[in-house]
This record gives sequence, C-alpha cells and structure tokens, in this order.
Amino acid sequence: MNLPIKVLIVLLLSGQLFAQKNVDPTLEDVTKAKALRGTYSKDDVAILQSVEDVNFGLNKDKTQVSVNNSIKEVLMNINHRADIRKYEFYDSESKIETFNLKYRNDKIANYAVFDDFYKDKDLFYNDARVKHMSFDFPVQGYTYKYEMEKKYDDVKYFTSLFFNDEFPVIKKTINISIPDWLNVELKEFNFEGNKITKTKKLDPKTKSTIYSFTLENVPAYYKEESSPGRSYLYPHILIIAKSFKNNGKEVTLFNSTADLYKWYKSLVDLMKDDPTVFKSKVDELTSKAKTDEEKIKNIFYWVQDNIRYIAFEDGIAGFKPDESNNVFQKRYGDCKGMANLIKQMLKSAGFDARLTWIGTKHIAYDYTTPSLAVDNHMICTLFFKGKKYFLDGTEKFNSFGQYAERIQNKEVMIEDGDKFIIEKVPTAAFDFNNEIRKTTLSIEGEKLTGKASRIYQGESKAQFLYIFNSFKTDKKEETLDNYLSKSDKNISVNNVKTSDIKNRDQQLTIDYDVAIQNKVTTFDNDMYIDLEFMNEYKNFELKDRKTDYEFDYKTNYESIVTLAIPQGYKVTKMPQDLIVKENNFDISITFQNTGSSIVYKKVFIFKNAVIKASEMEKWNAFIKNLVNNYNQQITLSK
Repeated sequence: MNLPIKVLIVLLLSGQLFAQKNVDPTLEDVTKAKALRGTYSKDDVAILQSVEDVNFGLNKDKTQVSVNNSIKEVLMNINHRADIRKYEFYDSESKIETFNLKYRNDKIANYAVFDDFYKDKDLFYNDARVKHMSFDFPVQGYTYKYEMEKKYDDVKYFTSLFFNDEFPVIKKTINISIPDWLNVELKEFNFEGNKITKTKKLDPKTKSTIYSFTLENVPAYYKEESSPGRSYLYPHILIIAKSFKNNGKEVTLFNSTADLYKWYKSLVDLMKDDPTVFKSKVDELTSKAKTDEEKIKNIFYWVQDNIRYIAFEDGIAGFKPDESNNVFQKRYGDCKGMANLIKQMLKSAGFDARLTWIGTKHIAYDYTTPSLAVDNHMICTLFFKGKKYFLDGTEKFNSFGQYAERIQNKEVMIEDGDKFIIEKVPTAAFDFNNEIRKTTLSIEGEKLTGKASRIYQGESKAQFLYIFNSFKTDKKEETLDNYLSKSDKNISVNNVKTSDIKNRDQQLTIDYDVAIQNKVTTFDNDMYIDLEFMNEYKNFELKDRKTDYEFDYKTNYESIVTLAIPQGYKVTKMPQDLIVKENNFDISITFQNTGSSIVYKKVFIFKNAVIKASEMEKWNAFIKNLVNNYNQQITLSK
C-alpha cells in the first residue's frame, strides 16, 4: 500500500471517529428505548420530543400573509437497528429553508439530502417536490436531532396541523404565535378523548398571542388499508386566516364560505373557454337524440368514455379548471377540466350546467369551514326539470343520476353567479347496488354441472364494467372466463353471454355454463357434496385492526345455488345456518331441503359501506364461523 493511500485511510478513520464522538447511547437511553419498544412493539423508531412552531408575517409587498412553520425533533431507535427516511413535501406555494439531521452532540450528520419531483401514478404533472434523506440507527437507544423549516408565501395554502406522525411521538407540542394584526381561527378536530393541554399567553414584545397545545404518547398513523381519511381519525387543528390589518386597512381573507367561493370564482373567471372547438361534436351527439335526457346522457357518457382522467396539480392550476377546449382537444384532464368540459358541452346544447366543488368521503369537513382543506374534487351540476343532477366525469361507468359512494351525502358548493348554492349529494340505499348470482346444478359423476347467471346493478355494475374494460381487448373473453371462475382450475366456464356491456342505463346480466370438479365424493351408499365454490369473504378477517374498514360502496350481495337431489337419494346431513345481524352488516347463510333439491343461499349486506372498529371483534368471530360453515359438507344417502 503506497503512502498517500495510507494517509487517506487514516484521515477517513479519524474523521469518522471524530464524527462519532459523544453520540453513542447512554445506559439511560438504552433503558428508555427498551421500555418504549415494549409499548410500541410494531415501531422501530420513536420521536421523543417534537416541537412545532408556527409564526405569521407579511410578504414583501404586504398583500399576503406568510407562514413560517418549523419542526424540531429528537428521534430514538427503539429496536436493535433501524433504517428510516425523513421527507417533507413542498410546491410552488412553499419552500423548505432548513432540512437537516444532527447527532446528539449537535454535529451535522452528513447524510445525502435529495430534492425530487414527487412522482405518483395518478398525477400526470404536478409541481409537488419532496426533500428526503435516508439514514440508519446502528444500535438500540441511538438518537438524532431533526430540524425542518418551511415557508408559505400565502397563508391560504397552510391549512392544518396534526399531532400524529409516521412514528409514535412521546411528547408533541404545537406553538402558534398570532400577531395582533392578524385574525386567525384555530379550529379543533378530534380533540375528544385525547388529553391535550392548551395554554394561551401574550408576548408584549412581539404583540402576539401564543397558543400552545401539548399531547403525550401519540401513536403513529395507522397503516391500514381502506381506512377513513385522517381528518376523521386524528386530533388536529385547522388554521383559518380570516383577515389582517395593514396600514389601518382591514384585508379580508377567508372569513366566510362566501370568501372561499369568491376566490374560487376568481379562478374560474380567468378561463377563456372556446365552445366552437367542440360544437360539431355536441351537434353530432344531440342531433339524433329523441329527448333532452338522451342528449344529456350522450354528452355525459361521451366525456366518460373519451376523456382520460389524469390528475394535474401545478400551483394555481391545482385549483383553476383547464379550459374546456383544451381538455377536448387533448382528450385528457383532471376532475376540474372534465367538469368544465361537461358544463360547457351541456351549455352549448342549451342546458343549465354549473361547476361544483365538493370534498369526497375522505374529508371530514363541510362548507361551514372556509378553507382549501374542505374540498378536493370538482364535478358538474345540471339543473334539469326542477331537479339537480351531479355529473362526475371521473366516474367512468356510472349512469346518469347515479352517484358514487365517495360523494354521496357530501356537501357541494354550486356556482350561481356571484353567489353560490350549498346542497348535498343524495344517498342511495344498499339495495341500489344489487349483485345477484343464481346457479342451478346437478351431479354428474364426481362433478357438478349446470347453468349460472349474474345480475349487477348500481355501483356493483359500475365496478364490474371498470374491471371488464381494464381487460386487454384481445383477451377479454379469456379474462372474463377467469374472472367468473375466480381463476380456480376446478371451475370451468363456457358459453358466456352478456347483456349490452356499453349500455349504462340497464342492469348488466351474464349467463354461462359452469362445471365444478372435486366437489362430489361417493362412498358405499353415501354421497358427500361440497357445495361451496366461491368462498365469499373467506379470508376477510380484520385482525388487530384499529380503524373502521370502508368498502367502495354499500353492498347487497345474494348468491343462490340450487342442487338437484339425484333420484334414489335423500338428504341425511346439511350444514347449520349462520345468521348475523349488526348495525352495519347483515349476513345469512342458509340451507333448505325442498325434497327435490337443496337451496344454498348466501346474503351479504353492508348497509353503510363500513365495518366499524367497534364491530371488529364480532366480525372476526363471524369469519371463523363462516370458514367453519364453508368447510362442512352435505351428505346424501341412498
């Protein structure tokens, strides 16, 4: 080894030793880490302390209120070793001024910091960026100090503060300093059941009122699929800047819902739509229609079928709809662009259509709260024959007058010139979404053969059409067979016939022949039959779940299997019925001997599209009984 290389290695090792000086965990740290691991057994890292400070100022030209949001944390490894990543998002309305990690001795930990565009499969283009760094904790009890400072040029984009984090937080403090020239409402959500201490004090030096909120032993965000939105689950504060004073003049921000609408309308007024671009298409869609309703459907369904939904978020474009002519020519758009195209095409055809803002089911707030956090979606409202119809172009296979579960019973804000209209999207009952399967079988040797039919209505139909249209064109027939058989090699499907797949306005039907292997066993004078071959919800145990489980839509599923009893045989044993009735789900599994046949009926009803966390124990007990029921056989004897 030559001398320069030796010198380099010595320098590197000495630098590493210097960097690691006074950073190893103490005995007290290790003891604390072990205790925390006992409490948070599923987490590798805990945040011992997190202090979040919020301060307000004015931008350079004093026309907007700016926000400075800083976080200081102490992170501890509570497992034997941990590798994690810290990240912070920002966009054209914000910037990150500090993003670093320090050892416990306050020396900078020189881990690489990356600054990338945020990539998401649902976002075609957006200005969101993310700063992030990955780092490791070599031993249990090891700690780092994390610092982040972020600035918003306009307070309207700074909407909420949450106590929970990706990791459990042993002590979380939020300090909000409000100057006397600023009128801010701090709206508390989900504080009930949490021991949040609040203090308020005046700082005479800065003429500010400082509000402090502290919560201890805050669990990490629940990492569970199909959960309610976090605004339903976790304690948080909405920041609503209502107005500010500048040189003795009061400037209104979002003091009321009317102010929120006024700002939205100002963005709409910036659009320069050119209906001439799509006038010939509107004429083509309406010229042969026999009724006004048929004209409306032709336009609505054309947008569903021909405009690709691609989310687009780029500064003000995240809130301003794209011009309808652009969406029409590009053949893609986000929810705002699609809503505007539907509106303008309907207006071109002579109908009263208007842009409409809405927060989907994922969001807990309504329009009594003037904040950009209230809504995340845009649709079109049609005023037609004294009724309002809500048209969502992003719901590809919903029929006219049918609404997806995610917007049902949610408030909408409909444009009405300089005013606005607040309404609610109607709610459909569970039996609107019928899915009915009927199978008639007979025994041939050691297999079951017969005919099957399926009926889909409402959202069960829309979901099926979404799945069907995702199949590759040249493999639709093969893939549909696999779908109907659940890709079970023991089930073969033939002679499949469907109703008109392109007709959204009628119920969808599928008829086919079915043969099922390995379900019949004969021994002496007895025949053993396993009549269960679809196994609905068999593996749907929701173990150790903390949050509600939300379905895509309310469900009314019914399966009726009728088995002809072979001549010379009688039923000597059948499984027990299983019936469960709860607030949010009714389920019945029944067997009936008619003398000539056995009728096996299953009904699954999810009345509100949810299984509540409080019902999980009963649900999981039911699943165990269901699996046991599915595993039982029917006995026929000569």
